[in-house]
Amino acid sequence: MLHFWSPHLDPAHPEDCTQPERYAIQLLEKGTFLAVGPDGEALVEVNSADQAHLFHVHESALRAARELNAEGRGPVDVVKVELDLGG
Repeated sequence: MLHFWSPHLDPAHPEDCTQPERYAIQLLEKGTFLAVGPDGEALVEVNSADQAHLFHVHESALRAARELNAEGRGPVDVVKVELDLGG
């Protein structure tokens, strides 16, 4: 029997997962990442994934990357970021 339930993900609230991984958007040509600017609207480039906007859900990050690529603001890709929750 296969079980697709994860103890880190509540199916009723998939946006509120507690998995120690997040997703960032990376500009492929420069290797930089995207973050939300101080105004809360503009995107800014940052040098590390630690400074980037982190998505909790892979599908949300993919959707944003597709939109950026479609708008000609890429090429961008989604990068998995492992978080250290132990420290």
